[in-house]
Amino acid sequence: MLEENISSITKITVKGFKSIAEEREIDIRPLTILAGANSSGKSSIIKPLFMLKQTLEAPYDPGPLLIDGPNVQFTLAEQFLSKSINGKKTDRFQVQIDIHEFDFCYSVSTTFRKGQSGIEIVKMMIDIKNLTDPKSSPRPISIYPGMHPEELKLMVEQGWIFEGSDVVKHLRCFLDFESQTQDGDRPVGPVTNSVVTNIRMSVEYQILQSIHLPGLRGNPERTYKPTSTGPWYFGTFEYYVATLIHEWQEKQDERLRTVSDALHTLGLTGKIGTEKIGDTRIELQVGRLPHNRNDETDMVNIADVGFGVSQVLPVLVALIAAEPGQLVYLEQPELHLHPRAQVALAQVLADAAKRGVRVVAETHSSLLLLAVQTLVAEGYLSPELVKLHWFTRNKNGITEVDSVDLDEAGTYGEWPVDFDDVNLNVQSRFLDAVDNVRFGDKETS
Repeated sequence: MLEENISSITKITVKGFKSIAEEREIDIRPLTILAGANSSGKSSIIKPLFMLKQTLEAPYDPGPLLIDGPNVQFTLAEQFLSKSINGKKTDRFQVQIDIHEFDFCYSVSTTFRKGQSGIEIVKMMIDIKNLTDPKSSPRPISIYPGMHPEELKLMVEQGWIFEGSDVVKHLRCFLDFESQTQDGDRPVGPVTNSVVTNIRMSVEYQILQSIHLPGLRGNPERTYKPTSTGPWYFGTFEYYVATLIHEWQEKQDERLRTVSDALHTLGLTGKIGTEKIGDTRIELQVGRLPHNRNDETDMVNIADVGFGVSQVLPVLVALIAAEPGQLVYLEQPELHLHPRAQVALAQVLADAAKRGVRVVAETHSSLLLLAVQTLVAEGYLSPELVKLHWFTRNKNGITEVDSVDLDEAGTYGEWPVDFDDVNLNVQSRFLDAVDNVRFGDKETS
């Protein structure tokens, strides 16, 4: 069963971003698989979330949206604004984040526009659903710059904001209210603890604690710079791996053993550890042999072993470090892994999902998907924890999303283009080619 009391992101909705010209949404389960052809829109459904994240994390106020940062890099808004069917660029895009918190579901939808002076927020919509008593849910509200005083008065009467909320102001990538007049003990500045403020802060919290591990994770280094050790990881996650492992080693944290077990299950190495180099560097070391798990002297620098170890290690550490409810977005977690290791990786993803972590894996691996299905069929992973989203582009180049659930047997029916169809077609072509080589001349003679 799903962990109903864990606060987490449960849905992402996007419109007007790259190939997602029309509104598309994905449900976020503890294990969410994004699959589809290259450039079909898999990463485009997630990138707006991490654009918000880098905006909130910036050490300065970058304005309504930071489009060139550590998670997402653009230099012009035109690079990500969608084209319409007639080829014209839209001037705005929308991102909606839904979070589940106790007995409520909050939705915050922000619409951004490319204006003459840069990107600006057009409006923000807030919707609250009472999951235990849906009829008591209030009507959604819309907030936008320049709201009329009568509209603000109505929101006060409805209990959304406090009296004295005079003006709508942007707080980085969201909107909220400020008081601009002194009235008794009421200060000039932000109006805190209103319903609007509390919901905005809840959504910001979920965005800030999300973890992003890109597909390009860099080459293994001889030594690494120390970093913080969470629970929030600004930028992309790969830079935190060495320090986390070092801290777990120093504190004899059981999570270090969990990482070693996962690496052993994948058949990559039997042990991992660190050595502090002065006050400014950390060396990552791994066991030279996959089967030797107890010899602490037979360790080598991570740069001296196969590339797969350094590429999958951030995946394992991110999944193990994440807390229940925390979203972990993995781009191609199977990168540089042997097929056997890809199959074994499914159990690591499943273990994190069972702890309540929200794992979103963008993958091209049919083996990884089949291994997840197998874990469900074997009863190791509940089908309620898994959601599959398949991305395609229609004849106009607009992203379509087909979403399915697994049943108790681990099956999901048919997607628009199935991994297995590709495998069967390639095998069929190969067998036809072999027959042609072996028997073609005899048939034509």
